[in-house]
Amino acid sequence: MSDHKTMWMVRAGRDAHLFDEFKSKEIVAIGWNETGDLSKLSTPGEIKQMVREKYPDYKLGKLNISASQISRFRFDFKKGDKVITYNPEKRIYLVGEILGDCEYNTKICEYFHIRKVKWLGEIPRDKLSASSKNTLGAISTIFKLTEEAEEEIIKLLKNKEESEEDTENEDAELDTIKEDMLAKAREFIKDKVLKLDWEEAQEIVAGLLRSMGYKTTISPKGPDRGQDIQASPDGLGLEDPKIIVQVKHRSGSVDRKEITSFTGGLRQGSKGLYVSTGGFSKDAKYEAERSTIPITLIDLDMLVELIIQYYDNFDAEARALIPLVKIYWPA
Repeated sequence: MSDHKTMWMVRAGRDAHLFDEFKSKEIVAIGWNETGDLSKLSTPGEIKQMVREKYPDYKLGKLNISASQISRFRFDFKKGDKVITYNPEKRIYLVGEILGDCEYNTKICEYFHIRKVKWLGEIPRDKLSASSKNTLGAISTIFKLTEEAEEEIIKLLKNKEESEEDTENEDAELDTIKEDMLAKAREFIKDKVLKLDWEEAQEIVAGLLRSMGYKTTISPKGPDRGQDIQASPDGLGLEDPKIIVQVKHRSGSVDRKEITSFTGGLRQGSKGLYVSTGGFSKDAKYEAERSTIPITLIDLDMLVELIIQYYDNFDAEARALIPLVKIYWPA
């Protein structure tokens, strides 16, 4: 049977203001003081109910997260498990071993739920690999480390020499983490797009075209004969290119018949843009390729890529529909 023990991160309060107290008093602790003695609660469900009663202003998401964090501290932490906390000012991780059960103590710390710890040593953040730094960067008060990060920390704690990563390996790790974050970001933006209603989806496509330098006209409600948006350099359709846009915002893919109907309404000299958040069937793509009038198909993936690419040029109306923030990454 494996004697592997889990390693837990426990953050030392906002901005790690309790780090020195954790260290000197040999404890880790969490707040939610109003719940009272957790030893009287025997299931996660009871903890959730207690949080609901003591913190009635919590919305459902915050309630679930808080109850989960408290339950981990009460039920999942075991004697012998490793624990780690971080001082961002000194860029030091303090590593220890849990010695006792969860206690409710109103005198030792401003956080009343505590566990006694034997501190084993400190690890400079700069000694860790990029992947371990990424793991330790999670913002939760409590979370479980990956086995890889735990093994690296234990080796460093025991002063076992590891082969130094060269710059290329470090850059490769950072690139992998960056690509993972970008992929997650794209998926979250897709989620935002799919939550738009049909009119908002039409507005975001028009906003995208405006960010690319076109002036747009959105068709009024009612039959549009396949023309949801018209775009051109002058906004009147007198200057080329004149772009006719159809927007389908639904879960099902656009089929060949719908592309045929769209192309049938286009005139020579205009260009077609068909946006479908549900994608296109194989036959629909073939029909667009064989059209005598140029047609560009944009599915959800391409729409999100274009939103990201041109977001800096979005006007206030378009930004309000898909609010995004820029994140900087080491070059």
